[in-house]
Amino acid sequence: MSYPRYEIFKDKIGEFRFNLIATNYKVVLTSSEGYKNKYDCERAIEICQTNSHYDQYYSRRTTISQQYYFTLMAVNGKDIGRSEDYQTAVGRDQGINVVKRDGGTKIIIYKP
Repeated sequence: MSYPRYEIFKDKIGEFRFNLIATNYKVVLTSSEGYKNKYDCERAIEICQTNSHYDQYYSRRTTISQQYYFTLMAVNGKDIGRSEDYQTAVGRDQGINVVKRDGGTKIIIYKP
């Protein structure tokens, strides 16, 4: 199978979500919310594909337990995707660079 790619799947409550899988086979971005229909999930991926290249759509954040993460936003400022938690700001920034590199992929896989 080809990487990078987006994978669409249903979560435990039956909503559609996506993961962006990088060239190293790791999840680097997960949908910030579940979607009732597949079309809305696909639209969120389109936003990621478009906005992932531009730094202005990333929000660098810190959890209350001092872990670092980022979100990828739509033009309206709404979070579309969220990273994993990182122990350092450098790790978070490396994650952003991976999404900038891989987020534009047009490969989308539907997982049962």
